[in-house]
Amino acid sequence: MKNLIQAPVAKKEEKVLEIHGHKRVDPYYWMREREDKEVLAYLEAENSYTAEVMAPFKSLEDKLFAEIKGRIQEKDMSVPYLLNGYYYYTRYEEGQEYPIYCRKKGSLEVEEQVILNVNEKAKGHSFYTVGGMSISSENDILAFAADTKGRRIYTIYFVNLETGEQYTDTIENVTGDITWANDNKTLFYTRQDEETLRAFQVLRHKLGEAVEEDVLVYEEKDETFTVYVHRTKSKKFIVLGSYSTLSTESQLIPADQPEQEPRIFLPREAKHEYSIAHYENSFYIVTNWKAQNFRLMVTDEENTAKSAWKEVIGHREDVLLEGLDIFKNYLVVEERKEGLAQIRIIKWDGSGEYYLDFGEPTYTAGTSLNPDFNTDILRYQYNSLTTPASVFDFDMNTKEKTLLKQQEVLGDFDAGAYTAERIYAEAEDGAKIPISLVYKNGLEKDGNNPVYLTAYGAYGYSYDPYFSSVRLSLLDRGFVFAIAHVRGGEEMGRKWYEDGKMMHKKNTFTDFIASAEALIAAKFTSTEKLVVNGGSAGGLLMGAVVNLRPDLFKVVVSEVPFVDVITTMLDTSIPLTTGEYDEWGNPNEKESYDYMLSYSPYDQVEAKSYPSMLVTSGLHDSQVQYWEPTKWVAKLRDLKTDHNTLLLKTNMDAGHGGASGRFERYREVAFEFAYVLAQLGIVE
Repeated sequence: MKNLIQAPVAKKEEKVLEIHGHKRVDPYYWMREREDKEVLAYLEAENSYTAEVMAPFKSLEDKLFAEIKGRIQEKDMSVPYLLNGYYYYTRYEEGQEYPIYCRKKGSLEVEEQVILNVNEKAKGHSFYTVGGMSISSENDILAFAADTKGRRIYTIYFVNLETGEQYTDTIENVTGDITWANDNKTLFYTRQDEETLRAFQVLRHKLGEAVEEDVLVYEEKDETFTVYVHRTKSKKFIVLGSYSTLSTESQLIPADQPEQEPRIFLPREAKHEYSIAHYENSFYIVTNWKAQNFRLMVTDEENTAKSAWKEVIGHREDVLLEGLDIFKNYLVVEERKEGLAQIRIIKWDGSGEYYLDFGEPTYTAGTSLNPDFNTDILRYQYNSLTTPASVFDFDMNTKEKTLLKQQEVLGDFDAGAYTAERIYAEAEDGAKIPISLVYKNGLEKDGNNPVYLTAYGAYGYSYDPYFSSVRLSLLDRGFVFAIAHVRGGEEMGRKWYEDGKMMHKKNTFTDFIASAEALIAAKFTSTEKLVVNGGSAGGLLMGAVVNLRPDLFKVVVSEVPFVDVITTMLDTSIPLTTGEYDEWGNPNEKESYDYMLSYSPYDQVEAKSYPSMLVTSGLHDSQVQYWEPTKWVAKLRDLKTDHNTLLLKTNMDAGHGGASGRFERYREVAFEFAYVLAQLGIVE
């Protein structure tokens, strides 16, 4: 689809940026003023242009939205879980955008109590999301945090669950990370820096007292670290956590004595990451100390020095230890082997252990919410590219599993009508890159199928193969959906992550290119039918590969992309910058600067032909500032030599995650799908 409509042309104001004796000229630096009328007018002009270009496909967009929404059970309820004598669950009502949080005392047969109806709270707001929620130890006070901008700046409110009245205590400009102590009146919460939005303080509020008198419990002085707070499952300790990309530290406060000074569990060390869980009189530690893929240690709660640690599960070269959950009689361990999640059950008395069998070649599985310590029932979640999201209760004694709920897909969905498989691409250095695929049965591998290939590849995030009813709108139109498990994620172990970050970051990009080439070589598709997608750090991936191999892709969808790498990582006032030097590198150091500059999508835009591209953004985005995708599109428009469609769509009411409503977010997906289909000439 070629455009006769005139695209906006951004003005240029040269800004010279110099470091290490190297000068960069940024003509669109002026776009950084969020409140500037000229900036807002330019964003609106881009949105108007996008709407005008896509106007002929509005009926297709509406059809896609109706399809997507039509598969979703509007009236729905989560599986209840038992906590402190109450069954808690979330439900949705037909026609409502937001959840209703409820509970029942002692039995599911008694009358329901609505503890928070988000639909009521969201009235009058174009964006509304609830972050943290926490119930006090005597079950009578709800603390919840709400964000009305999408910038992840929350306000904490308190509700008396016996009377329904809201307390006057209101804590503004916080992170939404909240935890009650055991006294039914003390709440711990974290606050972010007003400029960088880095969570750097843990405070203590006593219900009924002035917020101005809240006590600063801990302040993190190191700008590369972020703080959080939670209570152990045993309810014995409040944990104050500090973490950077490669280092962690925990401090402890007795949950029964919330005013006590915190004590350090183990002081932070460079490149030492650990997490802790409490059981009886011991702490269990998941640690990478002398263990690249992590191991499990145990120590007495009174002596937490390394010298007192004893090994429970040793390091394994082929297995990544990801986490654990503790029950009275069992230890449940989450592991990852050959890219797939594993759940391992170990009896405390040493009488046996085993793994759950999931029976599919590619899937997603993990423990669910298990707040009850005194049970032998493990709740876990499972889904795959063909199996809808499912919740099971598993009896760890009898090994009997009970399906409690499976996502209902309305319409004529038949899981047996689709095929999932895993293939491998070979990277430049010989590494085998897994690719998870799903498509409709009967697909011919003749090179003629549209493929929607996506990846992330950063922060050690494992992009598991998951089910999506939304995706059916593509599969039923003949698409192959593919996930490239590129380096930078942690699917194949910790080394997989380390080989895709810092001075190895380009492996992520070349892995993705190799994956695209493998799909073409296997006759799934061709360069004329290959659509690629990535968001945030995955948007950086899109920007890098489209500079490297623009000939390889037909359509690129880049969502809230982190593309102005150098400028952002040199600006310590921007959220996330200082905490991510260990992920991307610190460009204040010349070696890192040169390497990052060599792939930074914004800096590497050239006068050449690019594929059709849709770029999305959020005005209030706290993770990738709106000006990064905006500048990138402006520079692409100025330099690219083709006539392919280039669109920028900015959500003026939201942030990094897009729209907040349950169905409203699918309008954004329907728009993206309509764009993709239109570019491929599929208009039905």
